[in-house]
Amino acid sequence: MSGKYEVGSIVEGKVTGIKPFGAFVALDEKKQGLVHISHIAHGFVKDINEHLSVGDEVKVKILSVDEESGKISLSIRETQPKPERPARQERPARQGGGGGGKRHTNEKPQGFNTLEEKLKGWLKQSNEIQADLNKRAKK
Repeated sequence: MSGKYEVGSIVEGKVTGIKPFGAFVALDEKKQGLVHISHIAHGFVKDINEHLSVGDEVKVKILSVDEESGKISLSIRETQPKPERPARQERPARQGGGGGGKRHTNEKPQGFNTLEEKLKGWLKQSNEIQADLNKRAKK
C-alpha cells in the first residue's frame, strides 16, 4: 500500500474535521491523516479552533504511515520555522504559595547541569525537608 506519501515529505491538505485531540486533514480523495494537537503549532495549543477551521488549506509534514491500518500522522508545526525566543533574563520568578519559603534562595543562576548533579541536589533538599518534618512531628 505504499503510495505517494513518504515519511518526511511535505504536502498540501485540507482540514476536514476538528476534534479536541487533533485535526483530520485530507491529502487526496482517498487518504486523510491526523495532526495531533501537539503538532498544530509551536507552543501550547489549548483550542485547535483558534488555529484551524474546517476547509483550511494547510501544509503538513508526514511523520509516519502505518502500512497495516493506513493511518497517517501529520504535523503542521514541523512545516513552520521555530519562533525565536527573546534573549531576556527577566522571567518572573514563580513564588510558592503559603509555606515557609527558604526554597531557591541559595541557588545561583547556572549553566548546564547534568541530571546526576540535579538529582543529588533534589535528594539533599528532600532529606532536609524530611528531617525538618520529623523534628516538628516529635515536638
